[in-house]
Amino acid sequence: MRVAVMATGALGAYFGGRLAEAGHEVHFIARGAHKDAIEKNGLKVESPLGNMLIKPAKVADDPAKVGLVDVVLFAVKLWDTEKAGELSKPFVNKDTRVLSMLNGIDSVDRLTPILGDIVCAAPTRISAVISAPGVISHKGTFANFRCGFLDGRDDARLESLVEEMRAAKVDATFSKSAKKDMWEKFIFLDGMSGATASTRQPIGPLLADPDTHALFHDLMKEVETIGLKQGIPLEGLADKSLAFAKGAPPHLKASMLEDLERGNRLELDWLQAKVVELGRQLGVPTPANEYVYKVLKLLRNGKPA
Repeated sequence: MRVAVMATGALGAYFGGRLAEAGHEVHFIARGAHKDAIEKNGLKVESPLGNMLIKPAKVADDPAKVGLVDVVLFAVKLWDTEKAGELSKPFVNKDTRVLSMLNGIDSVDRLTPILGDIVCAAPTRISAVISAPGVISHKGTFANFRCGFLDGRDDARLESLVEEMRAAKVDATFSKSAKKDMWEKFIFLDGMSGATASTRQPIGPLLADPDTHALFHDLMKEVETIGLKQGIPLEGLADKSLAFAKGAPPHLKASMLEDLERGNRLELDWLQAKVVELGRQLGVPTPANEYVYKVLKLLRNGKPA
């Protein structure tokens, strides 16, 4: 397969790296020091599931230099969705599949008007960060990949991609319930990001304290309730996500906390603020998410340059 990673953050680098390691032609889109380091030293991924060094790595700063591909692993920050979607047009035709691996719940809806109905959902679960230019640190023991169209239709190309992912040693699944999968990820992500960022604590001590444990659960329960109000079968998924968190390494942090510690911009407006917005529209109280939004609001644009 010919694959483009748009762009080479921790998420795209990990899954794109696995495909490159398996012999696929993967083009990594990156800029600045990150691009320079990948160009010079290759793309390095440190992972408990197996380290990788993709060298030489095909890296570019402009999708137009890459051209048409079979698959786009679309993994930018939420505020860059539309801009990166427009830049991705040289990658695609009607046979391309654009996999939105973004956080939140509305990225497919935002990308489809730009790139067409070739956009599908890929609600992955992984904890990873860029630890240095050209270096990705995978911090958890899970890296789960799911993909599918929100309308649940069959798709031979996505099924083929999943088989290639599995051959590349990735826990991959083709899903006909991608909308539910996306909300299930959103439940966990909203709780994990909101609780770890607002308390500045990793998951271990957070779950050990009864008050912060309750905050974590309340954040997720509010998302579950909103989804149920829209007819999405999410009953019990907040409790399931809490059980999953209890099995995670105690040092695990959400990417929002990692961004906060680095003084980077936060995805707050598309996560907790989105829950508050939907809650108001649907008449669902969201006090836990409102609390997190208020605590982090003044920090959401990062430190001034």
